[in-house]
Amino acid sequence: MERTVVAVHAAGGPEVLTFTREPVPPPGRGEVQVRHTAIGLNFIDVYQRSGLYPTALPFTPGQESVGVVTAVGEGVSGLVVGARVASAGVLGAYASARVLPADRVVVVPDAIDDVTAAAMMLKGMTAEYLVRRCHRVEAGQVVVVHAAAGGVGQLLCQWARHLGATVIGAVGSRGKVQVAAASGAHHVVVVPEQHLVDEVKRLTGARGADVVYDSVGADTVRASLDCLRPRGLLVSFGQSSGLPAPIALSALGGARSLYVTRPSLHAYVHTRAELEESSAALFDVVTGGVVKVRAPMTFPLSAVADAHRALEARKTTGSVVLIPD
Repeated sequence: MERTVVAVHAAGGPEVLTFTREPVPPPGRGEVQVRHTAIGLNFIDVYQRSGLYPTALPFTPGQESVGVVTAVGEGVSGLVVGARVASAGVLGAYASARVLPADRVVVVPDAIDDVTAAAMMLKGMTAEYLVRRCHRVEAGQVVVVHAAAGGVGQLLCQWARHLGATVIGAVGSRGKVQVAAASGAHHVVVVPEQHLVDEVKRLTGARGADVVYDSVGADTVRASLDCLRPRGLLVSFGQSSGLPAPIALSALGGARSLYVTRPSLHAYVHTRAELEESSAALFDVVTGGVVKVRAPMTFPLSAVADAHRALEARKTTGSVVLIPD
């Protein structure tokens, strides 16, 4: 069996994404071979392709995929040929098929279709660790979510609201206000038109937010800090506008005594037990209707460069999924 593979041989723009055809390797011990039915597109793919996150060349981008097990290697238990599985955080997803470590895949519940699963795994487990483990969101807290109409942002808003927080969503245009509000944001701030810090202070009676989830980076990190209450936490987990500037420790001290963390999904699903806990919590809120996954924008895998351009131009709302063709 052959597969289509997207390869990057030199860092650069979407034009560096090239295609090859090659045999699908057999699974080794502790591995499974998977035929992909849907592939998630995430900002980390752009960062690696552009060289912002240096990655050994050549490489196949992509961290999120859903498919069907077509072969099982020695020593694998709990997975059989025909099982629907998903993976998140394993490089190499931009392919029609691949081999994966068996301990890095999870079985997808029947109630969740392949495209929805590909739209939610990496983003959904990111939302899970952000609201349940990086900072435990509780009733009565105030949460600020940047890029509230984006893939992670929509899930964060819904999950934080379900946990009882007051959610303030920040978006980059008026066209995204309705999406953020429909995703659970109690208040939506259009950042180019409104001053985020002033709005957060007004909405909280000058107290500030308990936590700010910032996936934007360079353009927002200073405002994020200024939105916080004393002893509040800035969670900087992305950089769609560029890498945040260094923060002087002295800027965190004084009367406010702020906290900052720079987490990653990998660190929170590092063990098999953590992966199972995170994915199970995500499946529970989705199948229970607590968190709804907006129908993603889809592109054929052959149009992956166009998908990257749309994501970088912020022309997408919610998740983007590539369909092998």
